[in-house]
Amino acid sequence: MPSSAGNQAPPLAADPAGPPGGGEAPGRGDPPGEDGLKPPPKPLAPCAWWYGIGDTPSYVDLKFAAEHYAVVVLNATETTALRRLRKLNPKIKVLVYKDFSSTRNYPGAVIGGKDAPLLPTGIGYYAAEQRDKDWFAVDRADRRIEWTVYPQHWQMAVWDEGYQRAWAEAVTAEVVREGWDGVFADNDFSSLRFYSSAVLKGTADADATDRLIREGLDRFLEVAGESLHKHGKMLIPNVSESQLTPGRWSAHSRYDGAMEENFGLRDSGDGALITFKGNEFKELRAQAALGESWLLLVTHTQGEREERVGYATAALLAGPRTCWNGSTTKDYRNPDWSRYQDAGLGEAVEAADHLADGVWTRQFTHGWVAVNPTGKAARVTPPPGLTTIAGLAVAESLDLAGADALVLV
Repeated sequence: MPSSAGNQAPPLAADPAGPPGGGEAPGRGDPPGEDGLKPPPKPLAPCAWWYGIGDTPSYVDLKFAAEHYAVVVLNATETTALRRLRKLNPKIKVLVYKDFSSTRNYPGAVIGGKDAPLLPTGIGYYAAEQRDKDWFAVDRADRRIEWTVYPQHWQMAVWDEGYQRAWAEAVTAEVVREGWDGVFADNDFSSLRFYSSAVLKGTADADATDRLIREGLDRFLEVAGESLHKHGKMLIPNVSESQLTPGRWSAHSRYDGAMEENFGLRDSGDGALITFKGNEFKELRAQAALGESWLLLVTHTQGEREERVGYATAALLAGPRTCWNGSTTKDYRNPDWSRYQDAGLGEAVEAADHLADGVWTRQFTHGWVAVNPTGKAARVTPPPGLTTIAGLAVAESLDLAGADALVLV
C-alpha cells in the first residue's frame, strides 16, 4: 500500500485547485479581475491520479483514492465504487473506461451468449453482429482481426460513421444514467501493428492501414466529444505515439485533456526519453500552461530512475490539471503513491527552462527539478541550499546521466 498522505495529499476539503482536487481549476471557475481577464492558473506541483482498471477496488483502496487523487478511472462495472468515491470526496473526478477501437467476447464481456449489461467497450460483440457486421474491421482475406496480444478483442472499423454514432450514443446514455463525470477512451492509437500484423481490407499496406485508423479516430473523437459535451460530460482519450504526428496531441486533447501512458519512457535505441521527441513535449507544455484540461501522465516505474524521471518530467509541466501516476504494476491494480509526491515542491516560480545542452530545469517555491532527456550525461548546477528528498546534500555542480532526473527540496 502506498505511503500516507503528505504535502501533496491534503484533507478532502482542500482547495480544488490543488490535489486531490478535481473541482474547477483557476482559469475556468474564477471571477475576472479588474482588467476583465481571469487570473492565470497556478502552476502547482503535479497532482495524482489512478488508472484503477486492474481489479475491483476495496474500500481501503477507495478511501486512499479519495484522499490522494484528483482523477480516478474505473471499469464500467464499478458503479458501487463510483458512488462510494462520491461520498468520500464529492470533488473527485471519476471517469468510466471505454475502448474506442475494440469489441470483446471474453467471459465477463459476454454472459450466457449475450453482451454483459455494463461493458468495457461502447458496442457489445453481439450487438455489433446484429446491427451491422461491417462495424468489424477485416483484413484483405475478409477475416475479422483479433488482437494478438489481447485474445477475444476484435478490431472495429473506427472510421465507420455508423459505428462512431452508435458508440457515442450508447456511451453517452450510460454515462448520464450511471452518473460518471465522463469517459476515459482507450486505444486512440496511431498504429495497429502493436496489436496485429493484419493489413485492413481496402488498404495497400501497413502504413495505409495505420493512416485509415488514425484518420478515422480523428473524426471519431469529435463525434464522441460533441455527444458527451452536450450532456456536460468529459472525454479524455488515451493518445498513443503522438510524438510521431505533429499536432495530434493538441487535437486529441482538445475536449477535456488526454492520457500519456508511456510518459518518460526511454528509447531502446539512442537511450533518450521518447516524450521529448517530435512535437509532443511542446504540445504538452502548451496544454499545461493553459490549465484548462487534464494531462493524465503514467510512468511505469520499474526502478528508482523511472520514478524520478517520471515525476520530475511531470513537474516541468506543472499546472492545476497536470496529474502523474507512477505505476508499479502492469495492470494498475494498486493505488500507487510515490515518495516524490510527498516532496512538497509547492508552486513553480518560473517556466521550465531549456538549456543549451538539452537539459530542462524548473524552480519551485520549495524545490527544483532537472531532467536530462538526451542519451548523454550533462553538467547541471542546482540552486544552493537544496537536498535530495532523502535529505542528502548535493554537490554545487554534478553530472546528470542521460535519461535521468533530479528532484531537490
